[in-house]
Amino acid sequence: MTKRVDDEGGTADALRFLERFAVIMSDSGYPRMAARVLAALLIADDGRRTAAELADMLQVGPSAVSGAVKYLMRVGMVTRERDPGERRDHYRVDQTAWYKAAASSDEVFRRFEEGARDGVEVFGTDTPAGARMDETRRFFAFLRREVPQLLHKWNEVNAQPTEQSGDPDRAVR
Repeated sequence: MTKRVDDEGGTADALRFLERFAVIMSDSGYPRMAARVLAALLIADDGRRTAAELADMLQVGPSAVSGAVKYLMRVGMVTRERDPGERRDHYRVDQTAWYKAAASSDEVFRRFEEGARDGVEVFGTDTPAGARMDETRRFFAFLRREVPQLLHKWNEVNAQPTEQSGDPDRAVR
């Protein structure tokens, strides 16, 4: 049985899920309120809510929602939109945000790889510190090679109906 979140905030199960998912995100480095807002958007049927709806659902003040959506917009996880004739903004989860985040990680991986390479030059691979730096360098070089291939594969899998993708949890398109 599928639990849906209603306009008034949702079922108790949906709200418990929202908080559990937000904890996973905040434990992974997201600010707590941004994690709660993103989780609230993810469970909305149409993937969007107004700031007032978010504040009501999360039982927080408008300033908390404002700071969270600014953060989420800055990191590319949500977008702001307004329906024609409306005065209120809606915040929508970007369906490709996880993909974009993974795709943009190459620059971070490159910096770690280069920094570790500098460590290898300073310490040499025959020292414990140098050996750790070399393993770090090789790890980030590996990620830089493999992540683009994984993203390409994801695009292929995501474009297929469930029966072909091998993912039983995906809905047939």
